[in-house]
Amino acid sequence: MKRLIFAVLVALVSTSAIAEKSDSKAETKTEAAVFSLSGNVIDEVSGEALVGVEVKVEGSDVKTYTDFDGHFVFDNLKAGQCKLVSSYTSYNKNEKTFQVNSKASQVKIELQASK
Repeated sequence: MKRLIFAVLVALVSTSAIAEKSDSKAETKTEAAVFSLSGNVIDEVSGEALVGVEVKVEGSDVKTYTDFDGHFVFDNLKAGQCKLVSSYTSYNKNEKTFQVNSKASQVKIELQASK
């Protein structure tokens, strides 16, 4: 009887250890596919940082706004091409495609004042 109980306990411990190992592999694969894209939005002529510019990832609901230094960040992006659409009052809308392929991609967007 003791051998049977011991065998059942060993089987349970082995099963849970295998399940934990599988979960950690799945988490590693998910983390490897997640990237960040950040950058700055500036005035094309003066080079000044623009505050409050809406920056959207085309084809999704993902958007953000630039901070006081004209800086923005997108987290959790998939690898590949990413088209960003930037719009700001009294400036022409800007559309640019960037390659997202490293943990921290950095971009610069220049907006042109509308006439």
